[in-house]
Amino acid sequence: MGPTSRPEVWQGARVGATHDWSTSVDAEHLDEVRRDRAALAPGGLPHLLLEVLAYPVDEAREGTTSQVRVVLHADGSVSVSDDGRGTETRVDADGVARVKPVMATRDLRFYGRSDAPLLPDGHRRSGISVVAALSEWLVHTNRRAEGSWRRRFEHGLPVGELETLPAQHASGTVVHFRPDPDLVDSAVSVSELLEATRAYAAVVPVEVVDERG
Repeated sequence: MGPTSRPEVWQGARVGATHDWSTSVDAEHLDEVRRDRAALAPGGLPHLLLEVLAYPVDEAREGTTSQVRVVLHADGSVSVSDDGRGTETRVDADGVARVKPVMATRDLRFYGRSDAPLLPDGHRRSGISVVAALSEWLVHTNRRAEGSWRRRFEHGLPVGELETLPAQHASGTVVHFRPDPDLVDSAVSVSELLEATRAYAAVVPVEVVDERG
């Protein structure tokens, strides 16, 4: 790679483990994210949105997601929803569900790796746990063929038990979060967001709705 070359923007999921299922929370990792927030969330909210969007875009490249919707809510929160297959969930013999610990542990493919792919803003991908760690709260709603669940996180830490939801006809994921204004710049315009996601347009439609008034 020459001195002016740049790594390519992420083109799909790597083969291999993505998270360590042996633990559901890595508090040290979440603390590290908050300490290194300037490097991990350059530009604030627009970068956090790209970290979230990268996952349904990965799914779209695999043919399992056909649309994504981003809503900028009046309370300063943001939601990203898709019609994909949902986050991997394992149900044990007793019927207890466990969702892949994507919010509170490192994404092993990206976090802290010098070869992590670039997001459309030109910064390296670190994983959705960065979003959870830098948010006042985050609610992850996960709809799979085998069931539907929801869980709330505060600054990356799970709050309460995994909530089982009524059965749904369609699968998909909703990540609804409110960034902590003491940790990241929460300002974003629709034009900024549209420009940031332009690189994804050929992969999957991304609808942006502004409800902030």
